[in-house]
Amino acid sequence: MITKLLKNYLNNFTQFSVEVKVLAITTFINRLGAMVVPFLSKYMLEQLHFSYNQIGWVMVFFGTGSFIGTWISGKLSDKIGFYKVMIFSLLGSGVVFILLQFLTTFYSFCFGVLILTTISDMYRPAMLVSLDTYAGKKERTKALSLIRSSVNLGFMFGPLIGGIIITFLDYTFLFYIDGLTCILSILLFAFFVKEKKLPYKLNTFKHLKEENSIFQDKPFLIHLVVTLITGILFFQMFTTLSLYYKEVFNFSSIESGLFLALNGVLILLFELSIVSYVESKNINKLLMVSFGILSMAISYLFLLIEHSVLALIVMMIFMTIGIMFTFPFANSFVKKRSLKKQEGKFMAAFTMSYSVAHILSTKTGMAIIADYGYRANWIFLTCLGFVGFLLAYRLVFVVSKEKETIKKKIVDAIFVSNSK
Repeated sequence: MITKLLKNYLNNFTQFSVEVKVLAITTFINRLGAMVVPFLSKYMLEQLHFSYNQIGWVMVFFGTGSFIGTWISGKLSDKIGFYKVMIFSLLGSGVVFILLQFLTTFYSFCFGVLILTTISDMYRPAMLVSLDTYAGKKERTKALSLIRSSVNLGFMFGPLIGGIIITFLDYTFLFYIDGLTCILSILLFAFFVKEKKLPYKLNTFKHLKEENSIFQDKPFLIHLVVTLITGILFFQMFTTLSLYYKEVFNFSSIESGLFLALNGVLILLFELSIVSYVESKNINKLLMVSFGILSMAISYLFLLIEHSVLALIVMMIFMTIGIMFTFPFANSFVKKRSLKKQEGKFMAAFTMSYSVAHILSTKTGMAIIADYGYRANWIFLTCLGFVGFLLAYRLVFVVSKEKETIKKKIVDAIFVSNSK
């Protein structure tokens, strides 16, 4: 069974260009090195002795830096090109990762995290834009899924290796390995991938005005809210949930890493196959997103079953199903709606919604836990997830109606022009 799944995954991998494959490998190495992130809350609690409130504020700076970085990336990708932005992001974040360990006071750590995420999160919007150049039109959703599989493969081994390093060595080694893997990934990328530009540009959605097009695109704005809710549900896996493992179940760093590894294994084995199936059967992608958010909402219900390791496993399975249904198709929707001249701005706005989600997710989660406990936080996330599901499900009909309106305008234009 596993051999067959692995074979199907490798078959999906072979269809892409060399550049897309290198992007996937580079992203894997980069994410493999991001071992600090899943243990950041734990590091601040155990090593720096920060309070819950202080940890929440550090994560606000984490999300703020992400927001700034993605905004800058969107601007620069449209002006100087995605290639230079990606090079700078990977190299800069590698250096800052190494330096972060020397910042031990609350304010200095907030500043360090802000700089780190500002630089590191310039990578993602630029990388998403690069797929238009290095992947064919029909392969772009699969290419996005491949990159996500690389991210999750890195997260599968990264937390596990990180947990082993923390247990047997020290957090210091974690920062050094994080930084060096970022630098290694950029060397690989620069050597194998050369800067290339699209030979032409098209306005995909001519019915949208180019000026302020993002804010005039109502379905896109609804999608941003859905993405925001998805991000809030997702990011708690790396913040409040990691503390929950430690404080309620007394898990070691290795055991906590194994739960994140389960998420990575499932995504590695199934996501590309799911994307391929949805593409081949022409299933409505927004419908998949809505059911994905529903699955993420249900996952938090299982955390209400206290002191059950089985409930934690089932929770992670439902969460992973939700991630596989939402993230690849949410990306695909944004790319299809973006005006080619402003694609960097569209992708930046989309990515910034995750940055805002990171700020809200951690701060609200920590505040709820501090005042009312973990159980109240899981109930809040479940309710929020159901709201996201309703919005995403509504969006299916909004976009469908929009398509019908556009078709009608085209038909009317043809008949009016012929009658003249």
